[in-house]
Amino acid sequence: MNDHLSDISFSSFDFSDSLRQGIEDAGFSRCTPIQAATLPLALSGKDVAGQAQTGTGKTAAFLLAVMNRLLTVPASPKRRPNQPRAVILAPTRELAIQIHKDALLLGRHAGLTLGLVYGGTGYEAQRAMFEEGVDILIGTPGRIIDYFRQGVFDLKAVQVAVLDEADRMLDLGFIKDIRFLLRQLPKPEKRLSMLFSATLSLRVTELAYEHMNNPQLVKIESDKVTADNVSQIIYHTASEEKIPALIGLLKHMDPKRTIVFVNTKRAADQVWAHLESNGFKSAILSGDVPQNKRMSLLAQFQQGELPVLVATDVAARGLHISEVSHVFNFDLPQDAEDYVHRIGRTARAGASGDAISFACEEYAFSIPEIEEYIGHKIPVGRLSGEVLATPVTPAVAGGRHSGAGDRMRSRSAPSGQKRRGSSGSRQAHRPRKG
Repeated sequence: MNDHLSDISFSSFDFSDSLRQGIEDAGFSRCTPIQAATLPLALSGKDVAGQAQTGTGKTAAFLLAVMNRLLTVPASPKRRPNQPRAVILAPTRELAIQIHKDALLLGRHAGLTLGLVYGGTGYEAQRAMFEEGVDILIGTPGRIIDYFRQGVFDLKAVQVAVLDEADRMLDLGFIKDIRFLLRQLPKPEKRLSMLFSATLSLRVTELAYEHMNNPQLVKIESDKVTADNVSQIIYHTASEEKIPALIGLLKHMDPKRTIVFVNTKRAADQVWAHLESNGFKSAILSGDVPQNKRMSLLAQFQQGELPVLVATDVAARGLHISEVSHVFNFDLPQDAEDYVHRIGRTARAGASGDAISFACEEYAFSIPEIEEYIGHKIPVGRLSGEVLATPVTPAVAGGRHSGAGDRMRSRSAPSGQKRRGSSGSRQAHRPRKG
């Protein structure tokens, strides 16, 4: 289980006693390769642009570097409480929340105040937080800019800046927001800057060189796009065979924690309804699920109360959910990078997992691009008649049926009303900003 770790131990770094206690609380002893490669650079004050596979410890790497910097380099005596000393930008609410959760654990004894801001909920509570003082501000660009423009805080006292999942932020159209925020910071040579991502595209690299101080590029296993411990297989199915195949495979497996990815909210409704009707307790995670509901569902999933989560690409990045045993691409993604990030939800931190994909007539065209991106052919499987189930049909199609589905009924459109974004088009779902 620990063969994903390097020979470098955390004890070899000159962390403060408070950070050492946080590292011990987190159960860390040896570094992952990205941690071993980037921590020496960041701890010595050098800017870092790091690339590594998802689930390999990038978050802990930059959090420890941020906290160490703030504990060893005093803030300006003129700094006001509402002037953050560090800012960490993430593309999605889920990722910002996960970073904050990890920061609470690692920084439990450090005495640093954490602030978390993101769209969709808690506007006044998040705004009031700045009055009490914030050392490390973690959040999504939209909400941070909103408060910044109102003068709730400024970024003149920032000593460390971090961009996490930078490529995803560019994909989601955050480039103008990112550039705006970076221009409000002290000059690059006056701060420590770190950029982390699963991929370092040309656009991301340009961003790094434009707004960082001679960043050191660190790429870990860049020739391996997918983790070795993910067992991948693809089944060629007709569209109408995907539900029987999914139900049948789940019945033949012991998937203690499974994510089923779809491309549209309409497909999510349909898959969820069939799962519930066939005895699989499940829930939907998509962009239009309210934030508090989304976090509740994730907590139930992590605790094992929900064995199956049906998700659009809002869940493909930024979520560290331990012990995900299976990932299904019910719909193949139309972006090769999304395939990598989806299957990266399993086999995290050295564990193993299975990634099963269905290639139907609507989405099979994505296979060549995916295989070219990951650098190998995906093994093709064959579904026997024994595996193809005869599923129980939901009482009402489209995700609106009685019984176990009551908890999701509030998010379904009234009968006869066409729901936005569920036309079944080929445009992949993208999470909303902030």
